[in-house]
Amino acid sequence: MTESSARRNRATGVNRSLSRAWTAPVRAMNRFLGTADGAAEPGRVFNGTAVVDCGVYADGKRIPGDFSPDEALHEACSRENAFVWLGLHEPTEAEMSAIARTYDLHELAVEDAVKAEQRPKLEQFGTVHFLVLRTARYVPHRELTETSQVVETGQMMIFVGERFVITVRHGDASRLAPVRADLESRGVLLEQGPWAVAYAVTDRVVDAYVEVADQVEADLDTLEEGVFSRDSGSPVQQIYQMKRELVEFRRAVVPLQRPLATITAPQSRLVPKEIRRYFRDVQDHLTRTVEQVTSYDDLLNSILQARLAQVTVDQNNDMRKIAAWAGIATVWTAFAGVYGMNFKFMPETQWQYGYPALISLLLAVSVLLYRAFRRNGWL
Repeated sequence: MTESSARRNRATGVNRSLSRAWTAPVRAMNRFLGTADGAAEPGRVFNGTAVVDCGVYADGKRIPGDFSPDEALHEACSRENAFVWLGLHEPTEAEMSAIARTYDLHELAVEDAVKAEQRPKLEQFGTVHFLVLRTARYVPHRELTETSQVVETGQMMIFVGERFVITVRHGDASRLAPVRADLESRGVLLEQGPWAVAYAVTDRVVDAYVEVADQVEADLDTLEEGVFSRDSGSPVQQIYQMKRELVEFRRAVVPLQRPLATITAPQSRLVPKEIRRYFRDVQDHLTRTVEQVTSYDDLLNSILQARLAQVTVDQNNDMRKIAAWAGIATVWTAFAGVYGMNFKFMPETQWQYGYPALISLLLAVSVLLYRAFRRNGWL
């Protein structure tokens, strides 16, 4: 081979490498959006997609580098004790379908992950487990009104496979960046595999429940104080609004007990034994929150009953005042009715002081009735 031919071959090789370097990301993006053009090659993760982060973990440590979802799975399968953690935020149907083809996810679970309208549950599709959580976040507000939003809820879906864990988040509650940072600093826990990530995410969601429950308790104390205050009582509409928010929170917390009970069962083989211990701690926190929510519901019912009783008492007081004033007015009406009958012979109609004497008598009777009603608490 001549020197000029060698130079041409080297230049051709460089051009081909550059061509592959430019076309690989484009093909990967097309495949991720569901518009694959045949034999696509792996590429990098682009901005503007549902992918928040995609990392490969081996022996409790994150492997340096950026990976696309399919690259990450290939890298994890080529190593021992390695798995992929793929984080998604509100993926579209096309994006989720591309992920499902790469990771072999069941279509029913994919549909649930896109729609995000599920109760907390744990399902198994072959070797992949599908855990659904409801996230919750306390919404700060200056004062409780008839339209105040107290609790904002969202959804968290977790796909747990042998070599991967995929978290799909809907809503702004329970962001996972702190969870990922904390978990990456705990290599011993990460060595347990994908279920360690499922535990960390579940723990973050349940810890948010505890925070919301404590802040809701402060709102209930304020509401209770307002109801039993002599100066001003809380409107019934505020209590109903608080009750609606508490029902929303209860729907997120209470149904999660069954999936956690399945995971932490002694005979369960879904989760490694070491991880089950961590899940039991999460279950304890959840049990505490469920008890709080139940007590809050009972307290709110008591507050509502007390406020309705106050409304009834206030209405009775108003009726007594009306009746008292009507009784006083009846005296004047009675005398006016008698002297307005146009009889020819009426007592004292010709008396010079008849009119002032009658007015004085009516005023005296009215004062006596007023004092009597006042003494009895009617006025």
